[in-house]
Amino acid sequence: MLKHVVFMKFNEGITDAEIAGLENALRGLPAKISEIKGLQFGRDIVHSERSYDFSLVSDFDNLEAMKRYQVHPDHLPVIAMVRSLSAGILAVDFEY
Repeated sequence: MLKHVVFMKFNEGITDAEIAGLENALRGLPAKISEIKGLQFGRDIVHSERSYDFSLVSDFDNLEAMKRYQVHPDHLPVIAMVRSLSAGILAVDFEY
């Protein structure tokens, strides 16, 4: 199994409605993309100086499945949304 972890630091001035739009888009992905074996995401609740604003954790059978997910036509608009909202994005992918 492969775990895909993403951290997002939002741009200054991003609204709650914009974040809710991202959450709704993410919520719909597992029904559209069979490669996704698990998906969890949420807003940071600690708000420390080292915190990022949002995180996404997803599971895939293997690296090849994650690569198919990354270019899936239903995933591409969500990637564009994440990029438009974010000043910084970090990712870690590991097998477990």
